[in-house]
Amino acid sequence: MNRQRREILKKGGGLALFGALVAAGVLRPSDVRAVEWNKEAFQSKTLADALKALGATATENTADVVITAPAIAENGAVVPVTVTSNLPKTESIALLVEKNPNLLAAVFTIPEGTEPHVTTRIKMSESSDVYALVRADGKFYTVAKEIKVTLGGCGG
Repeated sequence: MNRQRREILKKGGGLALFGALVAAGVLRPSDVRAVEWNKEAFQSKTLADALKALGATATENTADVVITAPAIAENGAVVPVTVTSNLPKTESIALLVEKNPNLLAAVFTIPEGTEPHVTTRIKMSESSDVYALVRADGKFYTVAKEIKVTLGGCGG
């Protein structure tokens, strides 16, 4: 049997099931939509504004959150960053880049029972501190790491 045909049939069957569940009222489109985009947080120009928009009115420094990233990034357009939280009941991890035009680079929701470890690539316009903001058990924790950029990524 043609492999492409098999894939189309599998995907089509899933789509048909989804459509039937929506039509029957078992699922509503709002139930399966992604989490709302926090426009205010992503458009913040200062660290204080970004933290406020994310709901972090008070933060604590901790050694239980680790940022792994190069000390010197050769290309600011693709800076690999990994954040690992050893805090129990980690709910979310956000990455903020202090000197970027838009400070908030990413927000990850950590479902219960999931290992709180995220890896991504961020864009940095210049050398800056990168902050990991972790929400765990209703409290906010931060840790920072300085990353030097030799070639700008946000228009540089």
